[in-house]
Amino acid sequence: MANMGSRKHLKRFKAPKTWPIHKKEEKWTTKTSAGPHALDKSLPLVMVLRDILNVAENAREAKIILNNGDVLVDGTARKDHRFPVGFMDVISIPKLNKYYRLIPDYKGRLVLNEIEEKDASFKLVSIENKTTIKGGKTQLNLHDGRNVIIEEDDYKTSDVLLLNVPEQNISDSIKFEVGSLALITGGKHTGEIGKIEEINITKSSKSNTVLIATEEGSFLTLAKYVFVVGTDKPVISLLGDD
Repeated sequence: MANMGSRKHLKRFKAPKTWPIHKKEEKWTTKTSAGPHALDKSLPLVMVLRDILNVAENAREAKIILNNGDVLVDGTARKDHRFPVGFMDVISIPKLNKYYRLIPDYKGRLVLNEIEEKDASFKLVSIENKTTIKGGKTQLNLHDGRNVIIEEDDYKTSDVLLLNVPEQNISDSIKFEVGSLALITGGKHTGEIGKIEEINITKSSKSNTVLIATEEGSFLTLAKYVFVVGTDKPVISLLGDD
């Protein structure tokens, strides 16, 4: 079991704070497979089905559901029970007519926000960096590990794309600029929504910062925690929406 624990299992008390599980009920939980999201920024699919959605009583039932191809992540059937589901990923269970988007709550935990079926056809992805490839085309490297190649580059780092899934076509984009609405993904303001008031670019080794305005007042946060979600209003449903 020690071997097993190091590879496929994780002691619950060592589980990331982002995981919405009870850490004292059992000793072990499942570790995510290697994938597009880091351990502390993702949940294993078995946890989603068994511990959060309660559509499976145990890991065995969860594996059967997954092996049947009944669960889609970003429009693609995933059969690995340890597959990492991360920020902004869309989980669909068509047989139950249930659809969810993974976002952070106010305590920094990753939670499933139920969405309508029509909203499960796209996801939001931020541009982490860009590279020029052969033929003068641009490759956009996105926060969820995927890459999209485009002919004309109209985007900047930290802009957010509306990506149709599983096709990966770009249907729209949101600029990382003053006036855009943003979801805060880290720090003490995690889960809050506000409007970008100011973007401070530093020329030193220090991180860039962003001033965010909310109804309660303004606060400064690191630029890496700012994920734009719209202009006048968010393009996705968020926690607390009716």
